[in-house]
Amino acid sequence: MQTESDWRPLASLDVLKLRASILARIREFFTKLDVLEVDTPVLSRAATTDPALCSFKTVYSGPGAAKDEPRYLHTSPEFPMKRLLAAGSGSIYQICKVFRNGESGIRHNPEFMLLEWYRTGFDELELMEEVQRLVTDVLTDVMPIDTIQHWCYRDLFVEMAAVDPFTATVAELSGLLQSRYGVTAVGLASDDRDAWLDLLMTHVIEPRLGNGLVFIRDYPASQAALARVRPGDPPVAARFEVYLNGIEIANGFHELADAEEQQRRFERELQQRCKAGSEVVTMDEKLLSALRSGLPDCAGVALGLDRLLMLASGSRQVQDVLAFPFHMA
Repeated sequence: MQTESDWRPLASLDVLKLRASILARIREFFTKLDVLEVDTPVLSRAATTDPALCSFKTVYSGPGAAKDEPRYLHTSPEFPMKRLLAAGSGSIYQICKVFRNGESGIRHNPEFMLLEWYRTGFDELELMEEVQRLVTDVLTDVMPIDTIQHWCYRDLFVEMAAVDPFTATVAELSGLLQSRYGVTAVGLASDDRDAWLDLLMTHVIEPRLGNGLVFIRDYPASQAALARVRPGDPPVAARFEVYLNGIEIANGFHELADAEEQQRRFERELQQRCKAGSEVVTMDEKLLSALRSGLPDCAGVALGLDRLLMLASGSRQVQDVLAFPFHMA
């Protein structure tokens, strides 16, 4: 229960100064690369269709508003940024607040700060190199990074969990989790392989990643999200994730530019939301139109700045680096 004395910021002045310093270094990094800083709307008619995310919803009632038409706080600035790319912006970045309903905990705050950037002419491997340069540059005087590892998704699972994520059945994955690691899932769909793989990642592999910067790439095609799928045996998503000291800080893609495939993925996600009893939201038709007009070949990544600051400051929870976390707002 809050009291009148709860007005003071939770983050210390030193942490607030560190945040300002990191933001200044990020802007300096992109200025040197001639990457344009942009600003896009926080509210949108469309919401993310991702079944794992829940958007905050509000209603605009002013001039020109349709009756009870909802607006959604964005979970990422990705869609409007891709519209800018399709309009010829060139490489761009944005630092902004994003919002995800239902996400609160040691590493989550429903409102958090994201750095998202897109590099035209890059694939995911080139962007991984740039993420590495940015993180090491920004943290150079704060927490030097001595260890940098690169893993393919399959190799990581074989090495750290003794299972091939591309061939193991759900029964084998669930049996492994329970018998070897004592992890029992309640309410997890028996036909959702990706959910079981994610459980293995969060409960078994992530705690074993250790300190330093870790890049994981070549995810299963079923986990492509908004990334291209690279053909092969098996085909893999042109996607990567980045961990720092065992905590996920970034997620990047060689961006999908095929509007029809993107629409199929949106529709599939909406079916999954319906099956799960989640709100069925409006897909972003403006993004699809932008893709049809032509998205330049590019790679993009989103990096959680509050988590980066948490690690840089040695804090134990993300709330400690926020002036006013959700429960104090």
